[in-house]
Amino acid sequence: MTIQMLAIDLGKQSFHLHAIDDDGVVISRKVCRSKLDLAVAELAPVVVAMEACASAHHWGRRFTADGRKVLLINPRFVKAFVRGSKNDAVDAEAIYEAASRPTMRFVPLKSAEQQDLQSLHRVRERLVVQRTSLINHARGLLAEYGIVLAKGPWRFRDRAPAAIAEAGLSPLAGELFAELLSQLEDVDIRLARLDARLIMLCRENDACRRLSELPGVGPVIATALVAAVDDGRHFRSGRELAAWIGLVPRQYTTGGKPRLGGIGRRANHYLRRQLIHGARAVASRLARRDDRRSEWLKGVVARAGFNKALVALANKTARIAWVLLARQESYRAA
Repeated sequence: MTIQMLAIDLGKQSFHLHAIDDDGVVISRKVCRSKLDLAVAELAPVVVAMEACASAHHWGRRFTADGRKVLLINPRFVKAFVRGSKNDAVDAEAIYEAASRPTMRFVPLKSAEQQDLQSLHRVRERLVVQRTSLINHARGLLAEYGIVLAKGPWRFRDRAPAAIAEAGLSPLAGELFAELLSQLEDVDIRLARLDARLIMLCRENDACRRLSELPGVGPVIATALVAAVDDGRHFRSGRELAAWIGLVPRQYTTGGKPRLGGIGRRANHYLRRQLIHGARAVASRLARRDDRRSEWLKGVVARAGFNKALVALANKTARIAWVLLARQESYRAA
């Protein structure tokens, strides 16, 4: 029995395998987590196909180490091949059908180093959300005592202790706000520690150092790009990378009539948000210059408005970043 391709529907403890051998016999079986390696070794497929979901990169690295080719597919592309009611066996069959298509696009397998970088960004993002939640919570409670502070986390951090001390609050209220400020300080310390680690990793990585030379790209964006796309060679062009990040308009074209909308929901939201924030920081400086890049940005602002110009500038940054990664070049300012 020879099996060219094996499709696996991943789960936490239960996995479903689907394959068709050279004689046309369909193999469909369910295995537990502890027996997955043994089942794959017994079937000995040349190719293993999976959805690019939770734990897919971990299993992909394990199967690659055994000498097998791993294909990861975006779950959105697999959905079209699901026939009938959804269950694990049907999902595994759909993965097999999707991976068999010659025009299917696959997700590149992440290395352990990329996974480390991405995990660092996920932890940092959680702390940023937690900090925002704490500040908003404290703002809402302070407003009940007539204390309203200016917007911005740095302003809140600087002015809140003095405002609370001068407000003449009761001992209980003072104790509660002191606890909230203590939590905020703890989150700030953790964020500063992660930011310092990102800066160190950025300095140690050659690709990150080259990306950091781009205007609007710092250690956070540089390491996030390397964690997400590595050297970028699985994208055929910078346009494809920008489209994958989500820096292009939605398209609905039929009958030869193109219709473009705003940027869509299908995107790498973290990267898109960081690149647009970086573009926002650069735009204020470019507005005071008269070089070619600045004149281009001023023209986009005049035609489409400031917000669309930010997306256009982020798009340009992503496309230049692809060149720096794929061709291993350094940034040359015009």
